[in-house]
Amino acid sequence: MTASAAPQAVRGTASGGRLGRRARLDAAVRAAAGAGLWLSLLLVSYWWAVGGGIEELATWRNGLTSLGRLTGLLASDLLLVQVLLMARVPVLEAAFGQDRLAKEHRVVGFTSFTLMVTHIVLITWGYASGDLTGTAATLWGLTTDYPGMLLAVAGTTFLVTAVVTSIRAARRRLRYESWHLLHLYAYLGVGLALPHQLWTGREFLGSSASTVYWWSVWAFAAASVLVWRVALPLWRSARHRLRVTSVVPEGDDVVSVYMTGRDLHRLRAEAGQFLSWRFLNREGWTRGNPYSLSAAPDGRSLRVSVKALGDNSARMQTLRPGTSVLFEGPYGRLTARARTRRRVALIGAGVGVAPLRALAEGFDYAPGEVVLLHRFTDRPLYEHELRTLARERGLEVLWLPGHRRSDDSWLGEGVGAVDDLTALGYWVPDIVDRDVYVCGPEAWTVTVRRLTEVAGLASDHLHVESFRW
Repeated sequence: MTASAAPQAVRGTASGGRLGRRARLDAAVRAAAGAGLWLSLLLVSYWWAVGGGIEELATWRNGLTSLGRLTGLLASDLLLVQVLLMARVPVLEAAFGQDRLAKEHRVVGFTSFTLMVTHIVLITWGYASGDLTGTAATLWGLTTDYPGMLLAVAGTTFLVTAVVTSIRAARRRLRYESWHLLHLYAYLGVGLALPHQLWTGREFLGSSASTVYWWSVWAFAAASVLVWRVALPLWRSARHRLRVTSVVPEGDDVVSVYMTGRDLHRLRAEAGQFLSWRFLNREGWTRGNPYSLSAAPDGRSLRVSVKALGDNSARMQTLRPGTSVLFEGPYGRLTARARTRRRVALIGAGVGVAPLRALAEGFDYAPGEVVLLHRFTDRPLYEHELRTLARERGLEVLWLPGHRRSDDSWLGEGVGAVDDLTALGYWVPDIVDRDVYVCGPEAWTVTVRRLTEVAGLASDHLHVESFRW
């Protein structure tokens, strides 16, 4: 279907039952996780209060140190939450999806860092009896005389590095591989920053309950990283023994990498998910890159499509058959798991159409129930495959050619002068009655998200994955 033609009207109702069951379970998990976060913050604040924290606010020196302890407690709690958010804990991964987890991780991370800096300032100022001229000497004394403080200084340095490189202006200047390596030091920063509180902090040692709580949460966070980020990926890689079988050019600097392995049906990968890949050739094997599956898994092989945007992605074009592969995953919620309605709209830009093409193959649907809007610059990806799906499955495809018209438009220049909202309403008039899946560059997906909100789509029915790190 061309961009100038209106899509066929689709009749149907929102489907419950099997389509909505996992979505309702995920909503319950998200609610429980949010309640658990606030409960943990209230709990540590309660221990601070019953330990005399409020009474100490009556004097200047004690008030500073008391507030310093409170901000330190909250910062520590959020630091551990931050680790859990990106530890790939399966129940959280399935309920939130990586795009949403990354946003929560960013908010929690900057909040915990701000509280940590406030903790350092208030504690030091309090121990200096409120004398600003003596704070430098006091900070040196605290660092050298108190147990675990040298470790805390090293941990804080690592956390500062992670935070600074996470600022958008800094991220744009770094390669993904460099940023990812620097960001991993945040785990080491958390591990080094917390022991001084576990060893000497009043609220950590004031009662058996608080001691058990802090050591348990710290141990759970550490175990989650070791199990889900290290042990499980290594075990899965050894079990499935993935190898590259072929590399096929798709055009526009995009190649598809085909892989096969053992017992891939046991991997339980779903269309729309992504994995972090390490191809064991001579260069770049130490750096994992996230690439989405571009074909629905069939239990025998996997396919990803990669555009040459960085050093590692450019090397995909020279991969040789037989190359061994390490991987983490599968991850992501841009799958049938999020689907609650029979009718679906898939909106993708560039290589962002890869997971949507997999969904168009993997979804269960009748003719006319799924429409794909594919924005591309020079030539569409998977044109033959999508036309085959249109012919055999009844997928509706709208080709949206041309360079992006402007930063505040989601359309290409090849669709004419129609405004964004009118175009969406014309091509998909029942957009508010569909689940909408979006994948593409981050700035572009933000524009599409705004557009669907204006069109009246409920946020629960919008599922987004963007290219960002």
